[in-house]
Amino acid sequence: MIRKRLTFIGRVQGVGFRYRAYHAAQGLRLTGWVMNNWDGTVLMEVQGQEDEIDKLITMIGRGTFIMIDRIESKTIPLVEDERSFKVRHGGE
Repeated sequence: MIRKRLTFIGRVQGVGFRYRAYHAAQGLRLTGWVMNNWDGTVLMEVQGQEDEIDKLITMIGRGTFIMIDRIESKTIPLVEDERSFKVRHGGE
């Protein structure tokens, strides 16, 4: 099991990105969160098996209006006892 911090760059806000990520993560039983950044990027922390995280990224990229130009990825420490995947809103 791993946890990644991913920053998605491109046309990723105002196109249903966070909710697509939420539903895909729920279906794959991944935990973590996703939120819009002030600079037009989307930040996500996601935890689970690496192949499932890769599937999540693929599923998000299939969104009709979503255009991911680049993903910055960093492996970070696991969050113990995290049970779900959430959509965060500013200030959370």
